[in-house]
Amino acid sequence: MARAVFRSALKGNVGAFIFEIARSEIGYTAQRPAEYAACVLAAAIREGFKGPVFLQGDHFQVNRSKHASEPEKELEAMRSLIREAVDAGFFNIDIDASTIVDLEKKSLPEQQEKNCRVTAEMTRFIRSIQPVGVVISVGGEIGEVGKRNSTVEDLRAFASGYLGLLGSDVKGISKISVQTGTTHGGVVLPDGSIADVEIDFETLEKLSRVAREEYGMSGAVQHGASTLPEEAFGHFPRVGAVEVHLATGFQNIIYDSPYFPGELSNRIHRHLLEKYGAERKPQETDQQFIYSTRKKAFGDFKRELWSLPDDRLRKITTELEARFSLLFEKLNVVGTRDLVKRFIG
Repeated sequence: MARAVFRSALKGNVGAFIFEIARSEIGYTAQRPAEYAACVLAAAIREGFKGPVFLQGDHFQVNRSKHASEPEKELEAMRSLIREAVDAGFFNIDIDASTIVDLEKKSLPEQQEKNCRVTAEMTRFIRSIQPVGVVISVGGEIGEVGKRNSTVEDLRAFASGYLGLLGSDVKGISKISVQTGTTHGGVVLPDGSIADVEIDFETLEKLSRVAREEYGMSGAVQHGASTLPEEAFGHFPRVGAVEVHLATGFQNIIYDSPYFPGELSNRIHRHLLEKYGAERKPQETDQQFIYSTRKKAFGDFKRELWSLPDDRLRKITTELEARFSLLFEKLNVVGTRDLVKRFIG
């Protein structure tokens, strides 16, 4: 997959793209940061890509229940993961403490207080371990993906509290992740298809503008976008989204490809139903359950997926390459290699 990304980037002279892996994805795909970095960089070398390769720890997320019962133990687990990622060459770290936003509190500053405190603490920790000569790009998050939409008032409450706790002597976050109507992986209908989603582009534009003009950030980050209709992607650069996160759509290309081995697909489905059946929600159909769970097969069937027959692998990655090229064009990053080179040493 990484090779397909680099081939598309070379064709479009693209430099502004990031490879990311979230805390949860590290677990269920059985890829630690060093392994992920090695695979991505090997793909860049194999395809002859020249220039910086951006690696990101995405959704380095605070577990709400663990933080409630043993807060320091959970924060130490966060620090350990951040250190591991930075050691592996991840110089973009997104801290996601939106999980501990308390919507039961009356005022917005009170709702965001724990988020502000943890994000400030983790920012200071990242600054303390970043390599000499490197300023790690740190992201924060104000609204959990899949929950209620973020507002400008949420952003101001978070940013004011966060900056007050951080202090003026520490460089703060460079971007803010928001919720504007998406869900990771999309909303799965009973037949396994994905429901149409409406993104609140007006709110996304306002949030990006306020983040830039009032707080010196680059703008707002849109998560959970890969299952949106094709015509939606052109709106993101128009409204000033600084980053758009895509993953599930690429997974779907792999699993749903006519070139994906049918026998392996059947084995994966049986395995998911047997191993993870206890996680199944009431009234959830087989199609819904398999769709929402098959991401875990990347770890459980790691050897089999790395060992797909070469002819099938080439055809699947050709499909991926075409999708990457389309998205690079829609998201207006074609021709950005010189721009990246100008600002990144």
